[in-house]
Amino acid sequence: MFHTGTIHDVVIRDLKKYTDARGWLSELFREDEIEKKYLPAMAYISMTNTGIARGPHEHVDQTDVFAFIGPSNFKIYLWDNRKESPTFQSKFVFIAGEEAPRSVIIPPGVVHAYKNVGSSLGMVVNFPNRLFAGRGKKEPVDEIRHENQSDSEFTLD
Repeated sequence: MFHTGTIHDVVIRDLKKYTDARGWLSELFREDEIEKKYLPAMAYISMTNTGIARGPHEHVDQTDVFAFIGPSNFKIYLWDNRKESPTFQSKFVFIAGEEAPRSVIIPPGVVHAYKNVGSSLGMVVNFPNRLFAGRGKKEPVDEIRHENQSDSEFTLD
């Protein structure tokens, strides 16, 4: 059903590491480089074990602004599940992380997953534009989970 191709509205940016004697620094997002509708409402960090995937899942209203900077490398999987999109039913897979630092803006309706394909524990930072479970964590979570569906068309290789 899905074919290989880029996905409309997904923004992938290479990140630069500024290195000196102290270590390195990288700007993960800047207000002047991101559309207002994608500006973060919160931030979180996760660590993923080698060989482990998170997702696939999608959001109805939330946009994720991920930063894959290292340590480790991730295989990123995206599926355009938005019927109104010019790239509906496109699948796009790429590597991001220590060897290819990138930020990725994933709009609502784009199913996404990532898998740690490196040899060490991997770190991911996310700056979603909606609060998890809403204000005071009193609202339903905006997430459609596909990873536990045995008949899911969103499969990782």
